Amino acid sequence: MAKVYTYDGLETWVLIHVEVQGEPEADFAARMYNYHYRLLDRYGADVVSLAVLADASPSFRPQRFQRGRWGCEVDFRFPVAKLLDLDARWAELEASDNVFALVVMAQLKAKQLDDGYELKRWKAHLTRLMYQRGYAKQQIIELFRLIDWMMRLPDALEREFLDEHYAFEEAQHMPYVTSAERFGIEKGRQEALKEAEARIKEARLEAKRETARNLIETTNLDNVTIANATGLSEDEVLELRSTH
Repeated sequence: MAKVYTYDGLETWVLIHVEVQGEPEADFAARMYNYHYRLLDRYGADVVSLAVLADASPSFRPQRFQRGRWGCEVDFRFPVAKLLDLDARWAELEASDNVFALVVMAQLKAKQLDDGYELKRWKAHLTRLMYQRGYAKQQIIELFRLIDWMMRLPDALEREFLDEHYAFEEAQHMPYVTSAERFGIEKGRQEALKEAEARIKEARLEAKRETARNLIETTNLDNVTIANATGLSEDEVLELRSTH
């Protein structure tokens, strides 16, 4: 939630909902709407929903959710930032000292490159840009962790990358990523991966539940049909119906 001021000087509070989507998803627009109205219902404040599309599909550009029957309609639109579009402005990204430019470049290369050696080369290039731009130590460490997580390499290449990076830091007299830090990064990478997988699994499950709730609310379909349509079990549909 952020406090902002309108052009006429009035103070107002706005809930900013940002959804980062790494892969195309058929029900993404519906999920954006679901999260939006839940925030509105819970807090009663203005909600601005924004989507950051970090996938590699040029055609995946959801910006609108529509639903209606008998003259009652919902038409929900939301702004979208497609990271793939920034690939055409690569020179600007490399020249920018904005930390988000580094993150965007890392995401683009992570999505575009399948060759581990080429990805390792770009990972080294992008992480070294942090030092060339004179970022503070803590900022470098945090950015390094993020880029390291985004641009995952095969184990053998990852060890090579970390050894080369450690040598680079020593040559620059900037030993920010120490041996202990590298151990923490390795451990953190595994934990972050598990957490991300769990969040994705839960988000997909919740999207199925929400679809089932909508079908229970708006149709006379039986539990078997709803289960087949959503991928939930009949018991899960029955539980949703009993608590609805």
